Amino acid sequence: MHLRFQLTALALGVACCLPSIAPAEDAPRFQNPVVAGDHPDPSVIRVGREYWATATSSEWGPQFPLLRSTDLVNWEETGAVFPHRPAWAVGNFWAPEISQHAGKYYIYYVARKKGGPLAVAVASASKPGGPYTDHGPIVAQDAGSIDPVPTEDEHGTRYLLWKEDGNSRRLPTILWAQPLSDDGLKLVGERREILRNDAAWEGAVVEGPFIVKRDGWLYLFYSGSSCCGTGCRYALGVARSKSLLGPWEKAPANPLLAGNDTWRCPGHGSIVQDEAGRYFLLYHAYSSSGFVFTGREALLDEVVFGADGWPSIHGGQGPSADAPSPLGAVQRRSSVMFFDDFSDASLRAGWQWPQDNEPVIALRSSRGGQLQLRPAPGHETNLLGAVLARSTLAGSYRATTCVDVRSLRPGAFAGLAAFGDDANSAGISLSKDTLQLWRRERGRHTKIAEAPLPPVRKLFLRLTAREGHAFQFEARLDGKEWKPLGDHVEGRSLPPWDRAVRVALTAGGVAGAEARFDFMRLEPIPDSQP
Repeated sequence: MHLRFQLTALALGVACCLPSIAPAEDAPRFQNPVVAGDHPDPSVIRVGREYWATATSSEWGPQFPLLRSTDLVNWEETGAVFPHRPAWAVGNFWAPEISQHAGKYYIYYVARKKGGPLAVAVASASKPGGPYTDHGPIVAQDAGSIDPVPTEDEHGTRYLLWKEDGNSRRLPTILWAQPLSDDGLKLVGERREILRNDAAWEGAVVEGPFIVKRDGWLYLFYSGSSCCGTGCRYALGVARSKSLLGPWEKAPANPLLAGNDTWRCPGHGSIVQDEAGRYFLLYHAYSSSGFVFTGREALLDEVVFGADGWPSIHGGQGPSADAPSPLGAVQRRSSVMFFDDFSDASLRAGWQWPQDNEPVIALRSSRGGQLQLRPAPGHETNLLGAVLARSTLAGSYRATTCVDVRSLRPGAFAGLAAFGDDANSAGISLSKDTLQLWRRERGRHTKIAEAPLPPVRKLFLRLTAREGHAFQFEARLDGKEWKPLGDHVEGRSLPPWDRAVRVALTAGGVAGAEARFDFMRLEPIPDSQP
C-alpha cells in the first residue's frame, strides 16, 4: 500500500520562509511541544531554508516519521523512512539520526536483528524526504549497539558515534567512535572509547550523543539516567574536548537540562543552526499532564554559549513552556487533534500499526469515504487482529468513529480501543448482534460488560480519556444519545515502558473478518468538561 502523507495535527504545519533575525521582544512566541504526541529521540538538520526531522517509532510502523518545517515551530509530516519494515529487522526501531554528506542524505538508526542483538544500520537517499534505500546493519555488538550519530573530528574526518548498550547487562555504558567509509555505509579503522557513565546523575546510562564544533572545541551533548516510564530520571549533559578521541571534560554544571514542573525527563536530541548561526536543540520530554500516556513529545530550546565557553539551555531552568519563535513565525494550533474521513485515495499522515502486524487496508473514496480494515493472514481470529492507530496529543481527549455494522460477517468484530500493545489494551467492540467492553492486561483478556445490539445499519463508538489513563467507552445510534457501556476502565498499565497509549480502530475475531469505518475524529477536551 502506498501512503500519501499530508498535514496532520496539533503543532504540525508550515509557515512562509521568514528572515533569520534575532526575535524582538514583542515577536510571536511558540509553546512547547513543537511536535505533539509520541516523538522520542528527535533528530533535525537544515537544508537551505528547510528543516527536516525524524524520530523513534519503536514498535510501530511505518518506521521513522519524516517531518518538514521552514521555521522550526510548525511541522508537516511528509512520509516515513520505511513504509514497510526492513526485512532484516524484528523490532526496536529507535533513535534515527538524519544527516547530510556530499550531496546525499543518511539515516543512521537502530533495530534488532532477527535472532540477534540491537544493531546500528544505515539508509540513504538523494533527497531528505526520501525515498530511502536501506543498507542494513553496520555494527551489532553482543550487548547491543544503539543511538548512532555521524560527525567529524577536529581534522574533518568522518566518524560514527554510538552507545554500547552495556546497561542491559548491568555493565558500564560506553560511547564509541569509529571512522566511516567515504560512502558512509560502513565502519573502517579502529574503534575507540570516548566516554562512559561515571557521574552520579548519569546513573547506569550515557547515550544519545551529538557533537557541535565551535571555536576550536568539540561539544558532546549526551543524555543520562533512565529514559522512560513512570520512574524516569532522564537529563541532558555536555562535555568538551579539543579532539574527538578525547580526553573529554564534563561540564561542572551538569546536567545541563533537567526536568521541571511542566516537563519531565528531557533529553536525547540533536542541535541545528539557523541561517543566523544560532543553535537550537530539538529533544524530547514528558508533559507533566499527559506524562507516559501521551509519550515523549518533541520540544525546542535555544542553546546559548557563555563567556566561559560552556553552553546553557533556558538559563538552567529546564525545558521552556514558551519562548520567542526562532524565525518570527506564528505557531499554528488546531482544535482538532486529528480527523480522517477516508475520502482521499490514501491514508492521511500519522496512522500507525504494530510493526510486526501490518494490517490489510483499502479505502473506498467513491462512496464518500470509508476505511476497510482486515487482519493480515494468521491474525484473523484475534479480536485485535488488525490495528490502525493514532498517537494521542494530550492527556484528556475524545475519539469518535462510526462502524458499518452491515459489513460485518458472523463472528467478526469491529472496535475502538485505547491501545498500548496487543497484550495491554482496553476497548469497545461490536459484532452484528453484540456490544462488548473488554480489557487486556499482560495478555489476559477480560470481558467487562456486554449488551445485545439490535439490527442497525451503523453504530457510533466513542472513547473519552481523562489524564491519559481513565477511559469511558460509549455507543450511539444515529440521532440518539450516547450510552455508556460499563464503568470507567483504568488504564495505568497500558503503555509499554518506552511507548504511549494510542487510539486504535480494530478488526478481527474470525477468518475473513473485515471492518468498515466511516471516519475517525480525535479532539482534546478540557479536564473540567463532562
